[in-house]
Amino acid sequence: MPFFRDPAKPQPVEFHAEILLGAPPRGSRLGVSLQRRHTMKEAKDMKNRLGIFRRRNESPGGHPPSKLDKVPKSLKPTLEEALKWGESLEKLLQHKYGLAAFRAFLRTEFSEENLEFWLACEDYKKIKSQSKMASKAKKIFAEYIAIQSCKEVNLDSYTRDHTKENMQNITRSCFDLAQRRIYGLMEKDSYPRFLRSELYLDLINQKKPSPVL
Repeated sequence: MPFFRDPAKPQPVEFHAEILLGAPPRGSRLGVSLQRRHTMKEAKDMKNRLGIFRRRNESPGGHPPSKLDKVPKSLKPTLEEALKWGESLEKLLQHKYGLAAFRAFLRTEFSEENLEFWLACEDYKKIKSQSKMASKAKKIFAEYIAIQSCKEVNLDSYTRDHTKENMQNITRSCFDLAQRRIYGLMEKDSYPRFLRSELYLDLINQKKPSPVL
């Protein structure tokens, strides 16, 4: 009767080799137990790494969520001013305290880069020197437009490619399309949620000062 080798079972030579190397035989109770411990240890290490990653992302840049940047109390809006913010995103961004409040809100949604890009474009259009404009344009593109950039904003492929082409002939308007897209995204998406946020509601629910008799 011919001898057939069962690959599922450890052969004598392999069995002894595993013992000599200090490893338990495959399929043995000890081997299964150690393998289970190793798997559990890997899972625990992965969980710890994910925990660290999650904690880092809960406070991006070290900023506590829902906290405004240091803005002088003198800039705190009156009730009338805060109510005007509800008329348009433009009026919100025109007010220094409103801008800081909106930035703080976007930080809690991990989309602060949209506002930063929009502000960078506003500053860019004020540059008069052509050499400084070229340098600033490359920096903005590398930071916000390029694929997998550190603060990449959410743009459609057409707008991204159009902006990339503009880098070949840098002008004051080379980011206009991308800026409009991001402004529209904030206006349609983040701005309505800001108006429903606790941060904004606290401002418009402040009591009016009693009139002096």
